[in-house]
Amino acid sequence: MIKFNVIALTHASIGLKALGNFHIDAMEVATKMRDLKKHHTIGEIMYLSTCNRVEFIFTNDTLVDQAFVRSFLQAINATLEEDELESISKKARYWNGINAVNHLIEVASSLDSMVLGEREIITQVRNAYEYSRKEGLSGDTIRIVMRQTIETAKKVFTETIIAEKSVSVVSLAYQEFSKAKLPKKAKILIIGSGVTNQNMCKFLTKDGYTNFTVYNRTLSNAEKFVDTFGGKAESLKNLELHQDGFDAIITCTGASGAVLSQKTYTTLLKDNKTKHIIDLAIPNDVAETIPKAFAVNYISVDSLKKIADKNLLARRKELLKVREIIYNSLEDFKSIFEMRQIELKMQSIPKHVKEIRTKALTEVFHKEIATLDDESKAVLDKILNYMEKKYVSVPMIMAKEMLTKIK
Repeated sequence: MIKFNVIALTHASIGLKALGNFHIDAMEVATKMRDLKKHHTIGEIMYLSTCNRVEFIFTNDTLVDQAFVRSFLQAINATLEEDELESISKKARYWNGINAVNHLIEVASSLDSMVLGEREIITQVRNAYEYSRKEGLSGDTIRIVMRQTIETAKKVFTETIIAEKSVSVVSLAYQEFSKAKLPKKAKILIIGSGVTNQNMCKFLTKDGYTNFTVYNRTLSNAEKFVDTFGGKAESLKNLELHQDGFDAIITCTGASGAVLSQKTYTTLLKDNKTKHIIDLAIPNDVAETIPKAFAVNYISVDSLKKIADKNLLARRKELLKVREIIYNSLEDFKSIFEMRQIELKMQSIPKHVKEIRTKALTEVFHKEIATLDDESKAVLDKILNYMEKKYVSVPMIMAKEMLTKIK
């Protein structure tokens, strides 16, 4: 296992800005990985890239130390200044052998994610492996490592509650919103067209809501938003002119102060029904007087964070069970890996047995066999076939038994 390695760069180790230097364009990944294989005597390689991590999984015959990491990272991005390259290479994390396998399992099980219990990572790991396999970048070692990694991560997610009890602010916001059980034709005002509101709209549209009016400072961005999710696009400066009423407001902008003032809110009201407001902005987009002065079910980031913290605590309580699953998986993997090495070394046995058989028939016992009748030759052939199969299978069985006894 000494030849199996991982080099990891994460938001936590080098920062998001520096991490951007190692995100490789999808169209260039295969070419870049082949170049790395060629110039760093790498046998197999796999590239994993997410929004907050970049990892290189590979096999080689060279000692992986800080000097190797520095050379490796320089090959990926030759435009880095010497000081920056030196700093990043010192902060990069790297593992080899069974420790590298342990790291990958922890990554796929979300133990090393920004959010503990994030299920998306297992898909990202699987997709990264499938890409390396299809491109012929990985081989037998990465294959068995990734099989154990994915299987263990699945077990973690199915046998523990580490991924239950949402800690995503957007997911929690939608769960709270769903409690209102608004009709699917409800009128929803969306203020801001950024990523947070886009993610919120994914939940809304999946659940059947489509009656959106999107207000944004830049009208073109609001138009792009409705192209994806439907509805009408408006400039934020026209918010006070909205005449159609509303049932719910979802807001998240980058404004430094309240976007929805009490005066504006008053102009938007067309009835006395209780309204629902999801304010996902920091600082809040909604004036603090509105929830106090009107019949409003107000959901803010602060209230959601309290729920998220409570849920995260519940997830962390599962860590002991998760660690036990990973420990057992690593112990199993050691046997799996050793057995695979034996299998690879024994792949030449059938060839050697056939060579011995051919030499016996054509050289050593050629004269004796020539004296046999057809029926005797047929019997001899059956005997040799039987013995050939046994000579191939018996060493493998014995090796497995010996390995089991050692363990």
